[in-house]
Amino acid sequence: MKTAIKLALIYFAMQIIGVFVVGPLARGYAYIEYGSVERAGELAAAPTLLAGIILMSIYLWKQGYLTNDKRLYSFVSASYLFWSAIMGISMIYLVDYLMSHLSFLPDWYKNTFDILQSGWLGIACVAILGPILEELLFRGAITKVLLKKYNPVTAILVSGLIFGIFHVNPAQVVGAILIGFVLAWIYYRTHSLIPCILIHIMNNSLSVYLSLKFPDVDSCSELIGENAYLIGLIVAVILLLLSWRMMNTYKLSNTTTEI
Repeated sequence: MKTAIKLALIYFAMQIIGVFVVGPLARGYAYIEYGSVERAGELAAAPTLLAGIILMSIYLWKQGYLTNDKRLYSFVSASYLFWSAIMGISMIYLVDYLMSHLSFLPDWYKNTFDILQSGWLGIACVAILGPILEELLFRGAITKVLLKKYNPVTAILVSGLIFGIFHVNPAQVVGAILIGFVLAWIYYRTHSLIPCILIHIMNNSLSVYLSLKFPDVDSCSELIGENAYLIGLIVAVILLLLSWRMMNTYKLSNTTTEI
């Protein structure tokens, strides 16, 4: 547990280093280039986030978390990836439904994400690079450590809780915890980060797309209507259970026991 929390705190530290070291440099360059304090702040957001991603990746690599286990990058079958994607899409929909009823939770990072999504580098960090790093950290390092110390159920629950709490933002914490449970379970079943990265990129990319395409929409119900939204909820539950069942039938070389 201590190692898992330590790794999460180190990631916070790497982000802080990015804010206080790379941030001023990026803002200074942007101000000289554009002569606008507001524009400089916008352009500095993405490099600051990227710096935190790079620093944490280097740390994980140097500490051996990314090099001592070849199973992390092992491929699973196309059909397993398909059912992983179905599970991911189902969870994304269910989380959207849940969060539509928790709209009172404040979104502390809304302005930050709006700024990040204003440029291609910020979009790449949020939709692709961030998810890859978070899977390397939270599944490839933290969940792995927890599975060595606790039984699978406990490790998965603790991993999901750490993943959710790490997001800090009240509007993200609940959804991240639930998605974290699913990703930790998939990692436990496969010991591969490939399906986890796939789901994480799907989740973040869809969020970015909807935010840019429909900036005034808070949930899918506003896009497809309440009746269709409820039907979709039933379908999502069925697909989630079906994908869980199908994924449990695969005899993967890295699989231990079913849960």
